[in-house]
Amino acid sequence: MTPPEFDDAFRAGFEKLLEWRRDVRRFKSDPVDPKLIARLLKLADHAPSVGLSQPWRFVQVTDSDSKDAIRASYERCNAEALKGYDGGDRALYARLKLEGLREAPVQFAVFCDEETTKGKGLGRQTMPETLRYSVVNAIHTFWLAARAHNVGMGWVSILEPDDVRKALDAPDGWSLVAYLCVGYPQEVHDDPELERAGWERRK
Repeated sequence: MTPPEFDDAFRAGFEKLLEWRRDVRRFKSDPVDPKLIARLLKLADHAPSVGLSQPWRFVQVTDSDSKDAIRASYERCNAEALKGYDGGDRALYARLKLEGLREAPVQFAVFCDEETTKGKGLGRQTMPETLRYSVVNAIHTFWLAARAHNVGMGWVSILEPDDVRKALDAPDGWSLVAYLCVGYPQEVHDDPELERAGWERRK
């Protein structure tokens, strides 16, 4: 098989993709074609993984009870996080929009299958955490693929992992790595929202 050659135009487009990949919190209500979601998940499977273990488990969250339980976990964790800030940081944190749990039409909990036998343990005897790193690779691959199709994604980390596991009845051997909100963004920017809000600046 002849490998593809990536020219200057492709490289310039890829750089733009990296520059315009954002963590989206504000979504339109428009549905995303399930065929496109299936395609994005297929592309995520091209991510590198330790020992070719592919330990990622994307669980789509569709029922209202599960979504309600996950939003409740966010509210509790976010209120607790707010207590850790004082003064101007506290006031600013309270104004930040840090999730799209009510708006995003597509949502995934992404787990790492810590007990997978795929890959036969290669490469993780001394660094078992590489299983979770592999899951992060798959998430980032999904993220870039989604952006290339003008679909936005937001990673919600202000959650209690056990709450999500219980809400979805996930197997004991699965650990939560990410909760993803997916959909068409209301607006698109080339700078992070936290930078625009004055929370932090990129290097």
